[in-house]
Amino acid sequence: MADGPTYHRIADLLREEIRGGKWNPGDRLPSHTELADQMQVSITTARNAIQVLVTENLVYTATSRGTIVRNQEVLESVVTDHIRPDRPRATHDIFEEIARAANREPTKEFSARMEPATTEVALWLGVPEDSWVLARTVVQYLDNEPWSWEVSFYPRDLAEATGIDSPHDIPEGTTRRLADRGHAETAHRDTLCARPATAEEAGVLGVGTGTILLDHLRIGSNHRRVTRATRHRALATRNRLSYELGDDEGIAVIRDTLGSAYRRGISLP
Repeated sequence: MADGPTYHRIADLLREEIRGGKWNPGDRLPSHTELADQMQVSITTARNAIQVLVTENLVYTATSRGTIVRNQEVLESVVTDHIRPDRPRATHDIFEEIARAANREPTKEFSARMEPATTEVALWLGVPEDSWVLARTVVQYLDNEPWSWEVSFYPRDLAEATGIDSPHDIPEGTTRRLADRGHAETAHRDTLCARPATAEEAGVLGVGTGTILLDHLRIGSNHRRVTRATRHRALATRNRLSYELGDDEGIAVIRDTLGSAYRRGISLP
């Protein structure tokens, strides 16, 4: 281990062990108490060592499970898939499709509530500030690892008319529910930026404050009104977003070409 504060030396050792394969994604590291006993240091020193690895996004902490090694794979999402008009019918949403295609196990924590529109949300939806809007919040997990935080806002009258004001998750997704109730989205505007995580975002996603997130805002509309604004936040280093635009034949050529590259072990940027 390199010279420096004791907690840095312990973090260096654990980092080497993770990268060397002693600890695999999903494995639990020793608790603060166990690590302190093993290294003959204080619990504070052990906690600081673990926090170094949290800040580096090598591990995350789960209240009931301790410190868990993160999966380092990059997940690619084709973010135009779920707004394709010819997308096959299914009883699950696009996140589950993406996760299962990557051989990962998806789970969610869902909540919904009516709340006053902030200045920002009112601007997105074209509604008066402080008017009631529906906020549907989903924290998404892959193999129990916090992966992304998504909040979708809907005008109250539209939410009530289409039944998406339900306190439960909608298995097929709200985009399909809107379409089934006569409010199919016909246009979208996406805004993406990379920025440091706030303390709240860091707490939800199990990362260090300041970790760079990919912040993806999608505003959907039909010919009459804005239907929703969805804000999706995830680790920038673990997610890759792709867009597929054009006719089906051309997209098929691109997919076949990229599939061939993947099969030859070529990693795409």
